[in-house]
Amino acid sequence: MTPSAPLLSGQTPLAVRMRPVSLAEVAGQRHLLRAGSPIVALADPEATSPGAVSIILWGPPGTGKTTLAQAIARSSGRRFVELSAITAGVKDVREVMQEAITQRDLYGQTTILFLDEIHRFTKAQQDALLPGVENGWVILIAATTENPSFSVISPLLSRSLLLTLQPLTDDDIGLLVDRAVDDARGLNGAVALSDEARSALVRLASGDARRALTGLEAGAAVAMSHAAAADPEDDSGDQPGAEGVPQVSADDVAQAVDKALLRYDRQGDEHYDVISAFIKSIRGSDPDAALHYLARMIEAGEDPRFIARRLVISASEDVGLADPQALGIAVAAADAVAFIGMPEGRIPLAEATVYLATTAKSNAAYVGIDAAIADIRSGGFGRVPLHLRDAHYPGAKRLGHGRGYVYSHDSEFGVVPQQYLPDELDGRHYYEPKNLGAERDIGARLERIRRILGDR
Repeated sequence: MTPSAPLLSGQTPLAVRMRPVSLAEVAGQRHLLRAGSPIVALADPEATSPGAVSIILWGPPGTGKTTLAQAIARSSGRRFVELSAITAGVKDVREVMQEAITQRDLYGQTTILFLDEIHRFTKAQQDALLPGVENGWVILIAATTENPSFSVISPLLSRSLLLTLQPLTDDDIGLLVDRAVDDARGLNGAVALSDEARSALVRLASGDARRALTGLEAGAAVAMSHAAAADPEDDSGDQPGAEGVPQVSADDVAQAVDKALLRYDRQGDEHYDVISAFIKSIRGSDPDAALHYLARMIEAGEDPRFIARRLVISASEDVGLADPQALGIAVAAADAVAFIGMPEGRIPLAEATVYLATTAKSNAAYVGIDAAIADIRSGGFGRVPLHLRDAHYPGAKRLGHGRGYVYSHDSEFGVVPQQYLPDELDGRHYYEPKNLGAERDIGARLERIRRILGDR
């Protein structure tokens, strides 16, 4: 069978061709598309009010930020202008604003400005958006993969609604893949998709629609190439589907994306199983196993920031003060990943993983804070001793605040016999250092300190 035109080289990518033309075609994000929601109201062609609210769409790549913006534009009939923060500057923004005013005054037409990757705009560039948003010259739809609390200026945030997009579910991805195989805008039935290939695409997508459709297009091209080169008398190779068209197999998908088909679902059991095994391997001091699970997560497309966060937690929970450097190394790895991105980010992640796995371990600080919290929650807190209370405000000294307090630095050893816990908890020990790593020295010093304090 001759491939349909969309399958030929040089065509618009499948992910672009399959963008929904209306909100009804959008997969996922049901929490944002309920009747009466801001997005639905914005897409309503009957809603002609120029004062519609601007929105900021925050979510991982491939979750539909651009798709939603374009579906709103197509459904609403409003004038639509798209800018990318990668290439646009203040001059471009001001030109859009001026043209929006002209279109409003002459033709009564409202302009939607879609700004992709707004987090790449500097503060000055974001400031240029404020007059247009505040005065209603444009309805801003901004998209970002970064936390807007840190990447978008406060005045712009306060004038917009922040809407959070969720990673697409496996069912959402499967729906998009099936639609792309059959739809005239997509592969138009030129290939069939085996169940194994469909499952592979869903797994490899990890919630990213663009990744799934790109993999489908590449896998279909491989299947078509095999079919075209096959000897008619040869039974090997890709088998035809039920409709007599080439069938895309899991091997075709693997060959197309040049990646082993890992069984890994970012929303399912495998996600939690692998991260659990990763942390437990670090806790168990096995760097080889820890690196194995790290590699599985990286190759499956796991968010490196998630991995980095877990390393920071492990450094605090499992290593603790047995090696005080561990937390700094884990935080540095997280900062490095955010700074350099992937794939290079795998290197600091690996460095931190090996360091945490091979260093001394202690959960004493973790156990200590949980014990202290348990006392507080059960009512064991008591009053702050008078000598520790603030004595600086008027009348405090008359109440006895600060009376009898001894300044530790006036002592030769920097420690003086003095009670710090409330009377009800005097003598309670929360932190019990282990005889491991740096905590061995901490424990010896703490024993001397408690003797001076009176070990009350």
